[in-house]
Amino acid sequence: MLSTQLRTELADQLDTAERGRAPIGPLTADHPDIDVVDAYEIQLLNIRRRLQDGAKVVGHKVGLSSLAMQQMMGVDEPDYGHLLADMEVFEDQPVDTARFCFPRVEVEVAFVLGADLPGAGCTEQDVLDATVAFAPSIELIDSRITDWKITLPDTIADNASSAGFVLGKNRVRPADIDIKAIDAVLTSNGEIKAEGRSDAVLGNPVTAVAWLAQKVESFGVRLKAGDIVLPGSCTRAIDAHPGDHFRAEFSGLGSVSLQFK
Repeated sequence: MLSTQLRTELADQLDTAERGRAPIGPLTADHPDIDVVDAYEIQLLNIRRRLQDGAKVVGHKVGLSSLAMQQMMGVDEPDYGHLLADMEVFEDQPVDTARFCFPRVEVEVAFVLGADLPGAGCTEQDVLDATVAFAPSIELIDSRITDWKITLPDTIADNASSAGFVLGKNRVRPADIDIKAIDAVLTSNGEIKAEGRSDAVLGNPVTAVAWLAQKVESFGVRLKAGDIVLPGSCTRAIDAHPGDHFRAEFSGLGSVSLQFK
């Protein structure tokens, strides 16, 4: 386990990298003894810093929850990160790629919570009972680690590579759709880039949210009414470039789009 001083130094490095759009080498290259607890504590140091600067937590995301993404990133378990209000992007406002280091997009079914979730012992039924709606979503991910050369502790420390998210307009109640059977197609400039289904996320996105509720409690965090939860991508992540216009279509759920300039 790293010292408090070293955790703070590494958090500072990631913060500087994100603010300056100047990626750094993997934390684990110089500190191979970093474990998952160290990484989450580093993440929380930077989240607390941003909250002190006026940011607001509006939800959480589960990362690396599909086999495709775990294989792509070379890891074997999910992680989580915080979603902040200033990370929300919008369908009608093109995003400047210069704001990011290595932007990518992921296709996700977002959960909108209407009630707090329990922590330890949170069940899938608890998640369904607390969810007021599902929404079509694209998550914008980024890595402050050079060329996405990350291990699990690297991405956890880097707020699970979170950078932004956009929600489509549609909202569907859990009772009105089979959350395990939502087909998703991502196009860019009219060309199909990725296809997948919602059960690519741990077999059931609800499972990912229940895992998240249990995981965050151990770090003093809870999932609350009003939170947005992104359970993980239905497909592999796709690189984003200036001029790209992404559109994700979800069967029975609607669509969402995201433009880059």
